[in-house]
Amino acid sequence: MRVEDLGTIAYRDAWALQERVHAEVVEGAEERVLLVEHPPVITFGRRPGVERNVVAPQALLDARGVETVPSDRGGDVTFHGPGQLVAYPIVRLIDHRLSVGGYVRALERAVIDALARLNVPAQKDDCAVGVWTEDPPGSGTLAKLCAIGVRVRRGVTLHGLALNVTTDLSYFDLIIPCGLVGRPVTSLQKLLGPLAPGMAQVKQALTDALPEALARTDDAANLRPRSHVANPHCLPQ
Repeated sequence: MRVEDLGTIAYRDAWALQERVHAEVVEGAEERVLLVEHPPVITFGRRPGVERNVVAPQALLDARGVETVPSDRGGDVTFHGPGQLVAYPIVRLIDHRLSVGGYVRALERAVIDALARLNVPAQKDDCAVGVWTEDPPGSGTLAKLCAIGVRVRRGVTLHGLALNVTTDLSYFDLIIPCGLVGRPVTSLQKLLGPLAPGMAQVKQALTDALPEALARTDDAANLRPRSHVANPHCLPQ
């Protein structure tokens, strides 16, 4: 699995590159992980009606220089911008013995493991896909630190995850992140202040953790379906 750090790149350009790499991986080329940061952009998943979760008027989006792009990934609406590490793994699920659900849970675990290496406790939430942490620490209130949205076509993955490192969180006020009303968003900088790790350190931790998480096919968490119905505390989505 080859890691390519592309620096800052527009969302549409990164998507086009993903498509080219996806075609290569489908034909048997080496699997890749693309690491990027995006200029400010709001993206929509394939879920019908997600545009309603953009709460800012177009004039405000224009004033803040925020592009909007309909995407073909799963999930709802999210924001990408400077200071956010976006990772696009383009891998063959059959090679890792993973279902689509198992792959999503492997991404969650990779982020949790990476954050543990940075001494940041994080967890899954049975109510919502992504990675969460207490903010403020010890408060019992979970805030989303990493969003996940993927697509699988011809057995090979596209899109991926977005981890807030030094992201300007005020951009999330423009949307209802992931369509989850009342669920806060946080970043490593907000949690740790001047002690927050730099982007290079976070990239290293994630790229170290990702192959390990994809390899752990014996982990029961890969096989257990996420059930919102079974948890009465889950918010409607």
